[in-house]
Amino acid sequence: MLQLKPGQIERRTHDYKRNGTTSLYAAFDILTGEVMGRVTKRHRAKEFLDFLRQIERSTPKELDLHIILDNSSTHKTAEVQKWLAGQPRITLHFTPTSASWLNAVESWFSQLERRSIYRGVFSSVTALRKEIHRFIDAHNATSAKPFKWTKSAAAIIESVQRAKASANITGKN
Repeated sequence: MLQLKPGQIERRTHDYKRNGTTSLYAAFDILTGEVMGRVTKRHRAKEFLDFLRQIERSTPKELDLHIILDNSSTHKTAEVQKWLAGQPRITLHFTPTSASWLNAVESWFSQLERRSIYRGVFSSVTALRKEIHRFIDAHNATSAKPFKWTKSAAAIIESVQRAKASANITGKN
């Protein structure tokens, strides 16, 4: 983005210099609304496993962890499955697109992009990573709130059952 001047609208150059990329793993605690984030250089099973370990270490041992994920292949590797086999309190759930929890997570990522990254100028991946961590800390300190379910568990399960039955009728898996 080009520098703003009084009375001038936002402008961008026709090209831009990408100074690198980074991956963000984020865990959204539905009870508090807080986000735990890990910024990594790469997006592989190793980085995902490191993030799972971070979640496991940061959560009281007496709690079972139900981690809801999208369908990224990094979640399903033999390395991850082997580690999970030794973690009986952790259960992974893979949900379809548009699940209500996913809307909350996508909303948070949208806020990160709109409020922090979109207008930012990052001359290095380190600067981008710092900004992501700053945003997470600010969110947790000022904006975190519990996720409120609008439907009962029974209504959600019934809806899932109907979707499964419909998929079986139409031949979709």
